[in-house]
Amino acid sequence: MEFRWKIGEIQMENPFVLAPMAGVTDLPFRKLCKEQGAGLICTEMVSAKAISFHNKNTEALMEMDPSEHPVSLQLFGSEPELMAEVAKSIEERPFEILDINMGCPVPKVVNNGEGSALLKNPKLIGKIIKAVSGAIRKPVTAKMRIGFEGYPVDPVEIAKIMEDSGAAAIAVHGRTRQQYYSGHADWDTIRKIKEAVRIPVIGNGDVDSPEKAEALLKETGCDAVMIGRAVRGNPWIFRELNHYFLTGEKLPRPSAEEIREMILRHARMQIEIKGEFTGIREMRKHVAWYTAGMRHSAGLRRESNLIADYQALEELLAHLKD
Repeated sequence: MEFRWKIGEIQMENPFVLAPMAGVTDLPFRKLCKEQGAGLICTEMVSAKAISFHNKNTEALMEMDPSEHPVSLQLFGSEPELMAEVAKSIEERPFEILDINMGCPVPKVVNNGEGSALLKNPKLIGKIIKAVSGAIRKPVTAKMRIGFEGYPVDPVEIAKIMEDSGAAAIAVHGRTRQQYYSGHADWDTIRKIKEAVRIPVIGNGDVDSPEKAEALLKETGCDAVMIGRAVRGNPWIFRELNHYFLTGEKLPRPSAEEIREMILRHARMQIEIKGEFTGIREMRKHVAWYTAGMRHSAGLRRESNLIADYQALEELLAHLKD
């Protein structure tokens, strides 16, 4: 398997990609994943419309750190001209790749004709990618799902349209819109897409271990693996993937001590960027993810919902046991 790979002229050191996830892949968490060895980092999705309105919350979503490169900034929207204009207006920011979200299943995005709703309109997909890739010099990629309920979606055809319209790579989540994150991802459709296009294909769906990553790459022939929900509370997955693919050995899972240190460091980074009030409240869900499956994790999760400052978090984690 080729370890290094490219999108356009952008070189990735390994084929392990952090999926863009709203409310998860903010700057502090991306930095932790990069440190653990992610080959490509993706931001939370950002609304093209909100950027055009100079929305101040959007500014925070686009904040980046030199340590996380290469980084892909993900935009969502459905108007080709507006998307192109916005892409041009942000091109000088320090991201290497611009990704367009064509897979988000969330109702408020879909009801707006954005995210996975675009799968119902392949012509519009082509227009958006053509307009955006024609407006900027940086490579433009797209993230898609493989179907939308009640519509005859041909994912292979859509992938070809994306390629013909100027996409430099495609990430394929092997689920339909109505599946959200349930059931099994359809790797066979990812394989068919990989066979139909010449650009890199990133496979996404059900990878939560080095063995699953290896299986996805073998079964689909795709160029890289995107890790989504399995990374929540688990930035170590990138360290484990790299080690396994380079040596064939499985690393032991992090100890309670290592988990505690990571949570506290994550919290300090959150506080530094967002202030203690917001930073600690945002850590509550991360604490639940980091400690899932550990002894007394249910009680810990309940108590973590009450923490209001860093000291309380430190005290709560003092008794963390394997």
